[in-house]
Amino acid sequence: MRGKWHIFRDEGALTVARQTPPRFDVAVTIMLPLADPLRLAQQIRQDMWRAVQAVRGFSPVVKVEAWGEGLLVTAGGRVAGRVPGNLASEIKAVLEDEAKRSRWLRHAKRGGNRLKNAQSDVKLHKSTTGFDKEVETGQ
Repeated sequence: MRGKWHIFRDEGALTVARQTPPRFDVAVTIMLPLADPLRLAQQIRQDMWRAVQAVRGFSPVVKVEAWGEGLLVTAGGRVAGRVPGNLASEIKAVLEDEAKRSRWLRHAKRGGNRLKNAQSDVKLHKSTTGFDKEVETGQ
């Protein structure tokens, strides 16, 4: 199942996840200017994965929500087993890297037609309820 990513679209939010249902055992949030949510989420997911792929059982999740005049990005994911104590700080370092942010935003500029050429191996889901950790994980 290599290359399969799930995209959940809800009113005002988009979530990219490897496994369903998406779950945040660890999460870090940042605010970014308006950009294409899907392209932004995919770029963040790739860089986050590169930084923490050695964490056993880690499955990335990125959620992008419209928030005022910008976007609220939650990056993190599911961890099979114990969550390493430094995982959130590693993800935060990726999100706070100015060079990465600049590249993400250049890639995700609005108005492009790149969304029309979306990868064919991505499964699209229409979420009927908002993502809520309590509802999804029972915690």
